[in-house]
Amino acid sequence: MSSWDEDETAASATEAATTDVELLKRAWRNEKAAPEILRFDSPLVSRVREQIQLLEETLDDFADSGVDDLVVSLYQMDLDRTLFLLRSYLRLRLQKIEKYTMHISRSDDLLSRLSPQERRFAKSCSEIMEKHLEQSVLSKLPYGYDLVTRQSLSSTEDDMVPEPQLNTFVFCKTKNDVGAFQLDDIGEEVVDLVADDLYVLRYKSIKGLVEGGRIDLI
Repeated sequence: MSSWDEDETAASATEAATTDVELLKRAWRNEKAAPEILRFDSPLVSRVREQIQLLEETLDDFADSGVDDLVVSLYQMDLDRTLFLLRSYLRLRLQKIEKYTMHISRSDDLLSRLSPQERRFAKSCSEIMEKHLEQSVLSKLPYGYDLVTRQSLSSTEDDMVPEPQLNTFVFCKTKNDVGAFQLDDIGEEVVDLVADDLYVLRYKSIKGLVEGGRIDLI
């Protein structure tokens, strides 16, 4: 077995031993640190919601059966922590959609990262924003300067659409040995990524590793 296969097997074993709450916390950290919106983890969110429902039902049963208050408080703390993580994760994503709604709405790749509910939210935000700009500002500007996405007709690109800065530096931690990794397009910047080490790197250079689950943002 190659060292690459061994790393993949070890990573899979570690992933299997990780609880859904810990996976949600990791997804929350990555979403919070990444400048762009990441792919929505639908299976994980579904499992966490099922666990929340189970905890709520368990607490209801405890109330009816007179279980010790200490036990109830421990279960309640677990429920509160999970609810906080889930709500914060979803809220972070909605904030990014609001901030970059026009940019996201014009990219099939970014739209594919959203849940069905988030796609409806993005579409609604985009329509409301364009309508508001048209009524409050653009309708009062001269012809050629009344575009939503461009400063004028002479603009060659959508220079009025906010986009995430992918060249932002981020703190990250490797989950396993990656080895020599090229940070630029021409091979002048190479870094040796070692398991469990901390790095400060441009997000654009490592976004593939983040998407593949080989690096966590912190």
